[in-house]
Amino acid sequence: MMSDLAEASSAAREVFAIADRRLGYSLSELCFNGPGERLQATDVSQPAMFVCSAAALAAMKQALGDRIPDPAMAAGLSLGEYTALQAAGAMDFEQALELVASRGRYMREAAEMHPTAMVSIIALDEEKVEQLCAAAADGEVLTPANFNCPGQIVISGAAAACRRAAALAGEFGAAGALPLKVAGAFHSSFMQPAADKLAEALENVDIAPPSLPVIANVDAAPHTDAASIREKLIRQMTSPVRWEQSMRYMLDSGVDEFYEIGPGRVLAGLMRRIQRRAVVKSINAADALAKLAGQLAR
Repeated sequence: MMSDLAEASSAAREVFAIADRRLGYSLSELCFNGPGERLQATDVSQPAMFVCSAAALAAMKQALGDRIPDPAMAAGLSLGEYTALQAAGAMDFEQALELVASRGRYMREAAEMHPTAMVSIIALDEEKVEQLCAAAADGEVLTPANFNCPGQIVISGAAAACRRAAALAGEFGAAGALPLKVAGAFHSSFMQPAADKLAEALENVDIAPPSLPVIANVDAAPHTDAASIREKLIRQMTSPVRWEQSMRYMLDSGVDEFYEIGPGRVLAGLMRRIQRRAVVKSINAADALAKLAGQLAR
């Protein structure tokens, strides 16, 4: 993950080097060479995604210099909200990294307390998904967790309730119900123990007003001040991620070109379902950055 970009960019390599020193283990080795099962563990995947995105942004700044696009606003899905806040100057990189690493540990610990799961429901709207959760819960926790894009809502809760929802989804008109390979029921009340610990950790993080609007997951509205950032990051742990609404806020504000910074093209795929005409450029590898540099040089 991101190894070619690190090879091509000294700025990206420096980000990985700082992260390795701060964390006390070689995150870069895990990112570049695995093993995959360790990299996918919640306590490693979260700092890994954060660092990879920060490295991609550093490489982008180094390669483009004063040609780098001037962002109007920023957003990030779940963990990505921390990346967006750090990129907007609300948090120092090393403090944010420690916070993200702690978040990953807290979520792993909370997930290990109960048998839980998450399921992606295909081709149902919010109202139908709410009805499905109510029908399948049978007294257990089951709730929408991610409003990703039209036709893709992820639900989260007790493992048995998730299995019942997957079995019932067709009766509510869903085109499919796909269990996700995750450690637990993220963005549900099962994460309250993690949220409580995160609240304590956030008290030790210096937070400044972001230099540009950063859209919060919990309400699809910009963060305002340090107190708002702390409060919404804590709420995010147990509340659904309103990604589609966040993107519609940005689109309605006049944003029509987006840069996905970090591994993969998941966000580009979601945007195609939200607004197909929007331009999304994914900066996830050395060749992608070289292509962007070539386009801007014309």
